[in-house]
Amino acid sequence: MLILVIVAALLFDFMNGWNDSANAIATVVSTRVLTPIVAVLFASGLNFLGALGHERVAKMIGGGLVDSSLLMGHQYVILAAMLAAAGWVYVCTMRGLPISGSHSLIGGLLGATAGAFGLEVIKAGGIIKVIAALILSPLLGFILGYILLIAVYWIAYFMRPRTVRKTFGSLQIFSSGFMAYTHGMNDAQKVMGVIALALVLGGQLGTTADGAPAYIPLWVKLTCATVMGLGTALGGWRVIRTLGMKLAHIRPIEGFAAETAAGLVLTLKAGLGLPVSTTHTVAGSIMGVGTANSAKSVQWSIGKKMMYAWVLTLPAAAILGALMALILKFFLG
Repeated sequence: MLILVIVAALLFDFMNGWNDSANAIATVVSTRVLTPIVAVLFASGLNFLGALGHERVAKMIGGGLVDSSLLMGHQYVILAAMLAAAGWVYVCTMRGLPISGSHSLIGGLLGATAGAFGLEVIKAGGIIKVIAALILSPLLGFILGYILLIAVYWIAYFMRPRTVRKTFGSLQIFSSGFMAYTHGMNDAQKVMGVIALALVLGGQLGTTADGAPAYIPLWVKLTCATVMGLGTALGGWRVIRTLGMKLAHIRPIEGFAAETAAGLVLTLKAGLGLPVSTTHTVAGSIMGVGTANSAKSVQWSIGKKMMYAWVLTLPAAAILGALMALILKFFLG
């Protein structure tokens, strides 16, 4: 069962990297600063490095959302959560929807645990913190993207147009790398937390006083980092077109502002140990940058469709997770 849980978690990790590759490279590809192949390889490497950062997000997922002491020996709950989350991400990626892997994972985990053992296994305090962070991250991305673009416009005002394109084209490579690094620091950490939780439930890993995994084994870090990097290398091209080419008109200067804003928000949240949606954050920053340039440059109809997908993701993954958990509980007990 532990092996099945790890395989399912890594499947989700791969799917998340596939869908979320757009977060780091959508703007740098749409502005033609990097070719698609170079961009995905660049993002894959920095995703890998970011995933090997600190353990705060992983420990929040592994011990801050559900009470592991009430789930001991029932690893099938984690299996159900990961199958539900991976399935939802796959369906949305095939439809070109940049949905939240964080919402999928958290929804699947909460639905599976509550479906199998009731609401008493859920830690309300941790859920409130995470939900608040998920809601605030795109808003912060929007505001910071808006402010940053206004600031760089003032700087660019004193530069020749050709110099602006060249300068911010080069800077966008760094901002894209920053975005890819912080994506790995957030999203791969979530899967590390899930595998660590499975190890705790199987008696393979101890916990701290607050119920979080005592540590994240090195092999878990390396495996999750590698698999997410491979998913990113595959490239979710339909999602990239939605974020980078359809949502707003992006040039290198706007791309730099959007990626930098999103990366700063993700760095802040990761430092606090809060798992947030990379997709929501970068989409919010792109819309903030687009609004600062001209509200008409944002395709609000596409933004509305993305918002519907975001709203549906957590409950949809929770329902799928609960159904999967009930099925597995029936057969495994």
